[in-house]
Amino acid sequence: MNDSKIQPREFKVLILPEAVEERTAGGIILAQTTKEKGQMAQVKGTLVAVGGNAFEDWSDPPQAGDLVYIGKYAGYMVTGADGKEYRLCNDKDIAATIER
Repeated sequence: MNDSKIQPREFKVLILPEAVEERTAGGIILAQTTKEKGQMAQVKGTLVAVGGNAFEDWSDPPQAGDLVYIGKYAGYMVTGADGKEYRLCNDKDIAATIER
């Protein structure tokens, strides 16, 4: 599942944010900086990989593949080997899991 070739360490987790729209509802194409801000503000994504110590004090930890809510602007964006933008953040930045 982890095509990014990025393996988080310690308490870090790797999340693939949901895609940000490239056009407004009216059809206007968004500037690159606007899309980047939208990606950092995205709060929903798929948990891709976890560091070795992540979730060690959680009673019911999320697993890779789970859809999760994360803190707005948590962590930082990184580009994987597959060309996708991922969010690398702390395990504590995950606020909830979402049932599919």
